[in-house]
Amino acid sequence: MDNLEKYGNIIEGILQQYAALPYRYGDVNTFVIVSQDRKHFLLMDEGWQDDLRVYGVITHVELRQDKIWIQRDGIEDGITSELLEAGISKDKIVLGFQSPEIRQYTEFAIN
Repeated sequence: MDNLEKYGNIIEGILQQYAALPYRYGDVNTFVIVSQDRKHFLLMDEGWQDDLRVYGVITHVELRQDKIWIQRDGIEDGITSELLEAGISKDKIVLGFQSPEIRQYTEFAIN
């Protein structure tokens, strides 16, 4: 198993755990969506909370070249910490939601 396949399995497993958690209010479902090429992983909410429509991407993780790009991270404690706990090193994680100017000051990969 190559690193990208390993990373994809880890990411999908983490997101599936979040999707299995019941939504606190309303009739809202949480889904994990994986692109056909297994390079994009999304955690999404869809449904209704009273009269309010709930729809959107909570987390988007992309596998690009040999790195994990976190494009959006709406998980309360962040998916980054869970990736680190799974044994993925900081030099393999890019905080894509941070501007390139800011990334150089993080402990993570720049690109």
